[in-house]
Amino acid sequence: MNWVTRHAPQPLPYDTCVDRGPLGDDIDRFIDAVCRDLGELSRKGDDVHRPDVVVEAGNIVAAAMAADGRLSDDESWAYVTGIGMISEPAVVGTPAELRAGGVFTDKAAWVETPSVLFDLLVRADARDGTTRSHRYHDRALRLCRATIAIDLVTSPAELDVIEAFRHTMLDRFDANGVRRPGQASVTPTNSDRPNAGGPNAGTPAAGSATPGSSTVGQPARATEKTATAPAPEPKLPPVRTITELLAELDALTGLRSVKDEVARLTSLLQIQALRAERGLPTLETSHHLVFTGNPGTGKTTVARLLSQIYRSVGVVSKGQLVETDRSALVAGFVGQTATKTMAVLQSSLGGMLLIDEAYSLARGGTDDFGREAIDTLVKFMEDNRDDIGIVAAGYPTEMQDFIDTNPGLKSRFTRTIDFADYTDDELVTIFESLGEKNHYLPSDDAVTKLRALLAAQPRDRGFGNARFIRNVFEEAAGRQAQRLTALEDPTDEQLTTLIADDLPPIGGPL
Repeated sequence: MNWVTRHAPQPLPYDTCVDRGPLGDDIDRFIDAVCRDLGELSRKGDDVHRPDVVVEAGNIVAAAMAADGRLSDDESWAYVTGIGMISEPAVVGTPAELRAGGVFTDKAAWVETPSVLFDLLVRADARDGTTRSHRYHDRALRLCRATIAIDLVTSPAELDVIEAFRHTMLDRFDANGVRRPGQASVTPTNSDRPNAGGPNAGTPAAGSATPGSSTVGQPARATEKTATAPAPEPKLPPVRTITELLAELDALTGLRSVKDEVARLTSLLQIQALRAERGLPTLETSHHLVFTGNPGTGKTTVARLLSQIYRSVGVVSKGQLVETDRSALVAGFVGQTATKTMAVLQSSLGGMLLIDEAYSLARGGTDDFGREAIDTLVKFMEDNRDDIGIVAAGYPTEMQDFIDTNPGLKSRFTRTIDFADYTDDELVTIFESLGEKNHYLPSDDAVTKLRALLAAQPRDRGFGNARFIRNVFEEAAGRQAQRLTALEDPTDEQLTTLIADDLPPIGGPL
């Protein structure tokens, strides 16, 4: 007789009023939601599916606990109280017995293949045009993160399991033609263009003038009024769920490693938030990042989404993105740089500040005022670490030199995300996405010419990537409009089609 059946041959009734431990509520919510959806599909009621769904919940919890290769005492007891007591047969015992019983052996791999139950829900959604599988997705990921939140330290392997589970489900949605959870009907483009009709449209970037406010980008006058004037209230983006924000991030062309890094950071922040909800100790996680890469690789787009993710997970209170650079932070006279820098920082409080070409602050001699901006930045980060995220962006080598200039920067910017150049295929996709958004369709010969344009374009570190594509698209639209002026009554097809002659000459300036 094994230790499981020897200790508890019968499970507790599902509605028994006992302490179900830290996972009980999340387990019950998952079970109730999935049973309800299965009951509607089978028309046999919820309870008939409960044993199978309990097994499903147990597999999710076991996979999360097995991720880092060790089973803590807290995890063992959480499994027994949360899953073990409602399983058939019941699974109870001491942590040592649970570890010796092999219950978690190879369980981490369970998340890599869609379960039969999840696949059933997805296929039913594909058939019926419903979204029952979305509830499974949301509840299952919440349960996975809640399990990992039991222990104080979250390992990279545990974050890997969350991402593997998420991608397994997303791939199954795609394979069956089911819309992903949180996915909007309009696909976003990978444009770094500030306020280009995106979720932060209308938010003034640092350095821009707004009615009733001083122009941040101009040298500040060293007056009491300048020093004490309150920062204008930013226009905040609408509140969206993390699922919606990650869906928009996933819909961007390319950027796979960037998406994974942002999703892993998001999971880490969610796990810490779950621990805080339970009144458990949390680890301080830096909210500041370094973005490296060429222009036009999506850094601003990702920063805008990340600022809203920070708000959704409770890291910041507002979620606006403020963009700035050296010209908006550094003044030309003694005593003015700290005032300028503080004004920009105050405008980004509650959200995220993106400093483009941040390394330029550290250039120049010891008398350069950029050092004063860095000192002001470091102090502000320390004084307001619970309500701001700062992204320092630029080329890789220069950014490393920038971080090394100040110990305060080095201790706060501990995470770097590299934005690689887009491939030709990805740039063509971005061009087509811009066309779809603006009701243009490139012909086959236009796409062929676009590929030739890309092949002739030098890929040095100043290559514009998505910005280059936007310039090509805007010039093509302009040239098409000029071409059609010769027609008295162009058709809808002519008005919406871009042909090869509309694209700029190969090798010519843009």
